Amino acid sequence: METQPFETAQCNDYPTIRQQSVFIENRVGQLMRLTRLFDQTDTRILAVSVVYSVDCAICRMIPDDPDVAYEVLSQSGFQVSETELIVVSLPHGKRALLHTWAALLGGEINIHYVYPLLVQPKGCAALAVLPDNVERAIELLRHRNFEILDQSDLLAERHM
Repeated sequence: METQPFETAQCNDYPTIRQQSVFIENRVGQLMRLTRLFDQTDTRILAVSVVYSVDCAICRMIPDDPDVAYEVLSQSGFQVSETELIVVSLPHGKRALLHTWAALLGGEINIHYVYPLLVQPKGCAALAVLPDNVERAIELLRHRNFEILDQSDLLAERHM
């Protein structure tokens, strides 16, 4: 019996960012312990969000180099999961969030969670957003002239 090679879907052609989530114990000093892992690397944590639970916490973070971060975290015994999300550069002005939400609402996109970046890629505030439909959210935001950042934009922050 002859076998045919498997066909797989091609990589997405839209810009996403790799977020890493780590479960940490709900104890004093755990965030410090997690952050110190990166002291001996050039990798920077550009965004962080911590969700509290009774027994543990979920630390979501966006490193500028997710490959190195994944290896550092894994070698230190942390269970790491990755999720692709988008980072949108906010327009200038006091209604930046309103315009962002309106663009997504217009396409009936739900937002699972959002948190700000600690840096300003390309000189603008930016949000990490996990929508229910990443590809559609990117299309809608681009149609409304929002800039969607990719991993290379975040890695470029290292040199600024």
